[in-house]
Amino acid sequence: MKLELKDFLLFVQVAKTGSLTRAAEQCFLSLAATSARIKAMEEEAGMPLLIREARGVRLTPPGEAFLFHARAMLQQAQQLEADLQEYGAGLRGHVRVFANTTAVTEFLPDILASYLTAHPHISVDLQERSNAVIASDIREGRADLGIIAGEVDTHGLTSVHFSTDRLVLVAPDEPRWSSLQAVNFSQVLHERFVGMHRDSTLQTFLSQIALQLGHTLKLRIQVSNYDAMCRMVAAGVGVAVVPESAAQRSSSLARLLQIELIDSWAVRPRYMLVREGVTLGSHVQELMQAVEQYHHTSL
Repeated sequence: MKLELKDFLLFVQVAKTGSLTRAAEQCFLSLAATSARIKAMEEEAGMPLLIREARGVRLTPPGEAFLFHARAMLQQAQQLEADLQEYGAGLRGHVRVFANTTAVTEFLPDILASYLTAHPHISVDLQERSNAVIASDIREGRADLGIIAGEVDTHGLTSVHFSTDRLVLVAPDEPRWSSLQAVNFSQVLHERFVGMHRDSTLQTFLSQIALQLGHTLKLRIQVSNYDAMCRMVAAGVGVAVVPESAAQRSSSLARLLQIELIDSWAVRPRYMLVREGVTLGSHVQELMQAVEQYHHTSL
């Protein structure tokens, strides 16, 4: 389809206003020119994108799909402009990193702080994603480097194992917990939980496991980081599943117990993912080396 960004912008305005007239005004076009351009888009698509009504227009199902991709194209164009402006200001490299919750909150802040200090002309776009989505995004070129925990489909990807993550149960120091050394997740599903925020990859994973076991997690509260979760648990709000590193960091809290989860999925190997067969830029390779070095020295 031979379309330009101005076509996408016009279509987004038409969808937003539900009116060719108002969209024409906002895009500083005549109504006739707006109608002609929309008709040209429909001819390119080979199907109607709008339903014309007496009081305006509404999208057809193909029009909804067109709108989704039009917005994505405009966002990509805006990101491209921002990136080029940074390069014009002296930037020499940009790394897009998609990672799961534990990576984003537990170890990447320290790694990236050192990396960016050592590379003042490199910028990093760090975004939290679920493990399966990260693999797909790397495969389709939406990010340069992915960091996951657990097993995913690595078709078309190169995976590098760099450490192993273990999930544990943290519980308040009460008699019914103090005698336990290890439990299955299924044994505690009747308990009230302290969870991570709803967009967290770990929270999504645990909710899916609970559903597979025929339960829905009883969430009393959801917070934004593991330290807050551990403090809530120590105060007696509920129990929580957190990475072992987070539990150990909070071990000084009074009334906090760490209990092993003996489910097989509680042990989660961590991998870095890149596209198979792609020559990586030196700044991406150096970041991968920094991740490996961080975990090697922390053993």
